[in-house]
Amino acid sequence: MDFDFSLIGVPFGMRPGLRRVEPGSSQLTPLAAHGQLHAEKDAVFRAGASRHQVREFDPAPALQAISSHAAGAGLPFGAQDPPELAFEEDLAVLDGASGTLPWLCVCVPSHWAPEDKIGLDFAALHGPVADNAALVAASRQLVSLVTDGSSWERHVWTISASGRYDQHPRRHQRTPWPSADDPEFADRCWLRAERQTFFPVGRGTRQAVFTIRVMLQPLPQAVAQPWQARRLHDSLASMSAAVLAYKNLGPAREPLLRWLEARA
Repeated sequence: MDFDFSLIGVPFGMRPGLRRVEPGSSQLTPLAAHGQLHAEKDAVFRAGASRHQVREFDPAPALQAISSHAAGAGLPFGAQDPPELAFEEDLAVLDGASGTLPWLCVCVPSHWAPEDKIGLDFAALHGPVADNAALVAASRQLVSLVTDGSSWERHVWTISASGRYDQHPRRHQRTPWPSADDPEFADRCWLRAERQTFFPVGRGTRQAVFTIRVMLQPLPQAVAQPWQARRLHDSLASMSAAVLAYKNLGPAREPLLRWLEARA
């Protein structure tokens, strides 16, 4: 998994956590043709369930920006290629003028339904997020920042009982946690991380392409070093009750803390 444990906040907080992306850095990852992620994205794409847009919105400038970004990174992507099957990343367009998402191309959401988010403004998008006061209060400034013509990134993480990439709440029920007394509890868990980025559309718009790269790894493989276990332990231990409920981590926290403490 391409995830830096030093990005895990201690204490945990729902923060924007934005960092500038160096010019020339790629924000798109080629999708391997025969892996699990490809199979899951292909199923959603073939079902016609991946794309959603506001009526009369023209995604052509954003698709051109995606194509240009891919070309700059040396990634093959033609005008007729579906982005769903070209990149690991799911994609969306954030409009800086309205602060809304007028276009979504999402196959593997993390327990949210893309069709419910289309056209919502930034504050409404983050309404369900736990401990969201700071995010909502800064919504206008954040939209202005990530659509200012620069490139940005942030990382989020959670622990899941499911090794499935696609966790759309109406396509798949949540996988139940193992019994808290199961001595192999952690062996049945997965670290799920996302790299989220923004890069400019340009072409006379105030739009940014928003990318979401979902990464999954069995928890015992992901936590390879004692310092990683300690950082994950301390962040999980500091989560509020609201965050634990939002992330569905309440039933799992104590067995995970015990395992991480031993691992550290």
